Amino acid sequence: MDLLLVDDSKTMRLLIHRAVRQAGYRDLLVCEAENGASALEKVRSERPRLIISDWLMPEFSGMELLQKLRDMGDSTPFGFITSQASRRLESFALSHGARFMLVKPFNTEDVQSALDPILGGC
Repeated sequence: MDLLLVDDSKTMRLLIHRAVRQAGYRDLLVCEAENGASALEKVRSERPRLIISDWLMPEFSGMELLQKLRDMGDSTPFGFITSQASRRLESFALSHGARFMLVKPFNTEDVQSALDPILGGC
């Protein structure tokens, strides 16, 4: 698996997946998870190259997912696409290992700018 999309909204997962394809990443193998607990299991078994997560979700949040992964020694690049917009939250996420934080609504250029440094461009 190349990319794990984690969001409790199926519609949002579809929108993010479409934006990733429109950003030029059409050949990525994408997997989805509806919450942090499910994502953690998929990371353990699938080893994605990148995780994109929402912040607020049931089971545990995207930030809790990131912290659990880092506590396990997992350094998979991790980014957020969330409606939780504030400089404080962004600073907190980045200081705890997130590579980017995009705020909804986002566009294709935002996604491309976030993914290119991690995945090496299209």
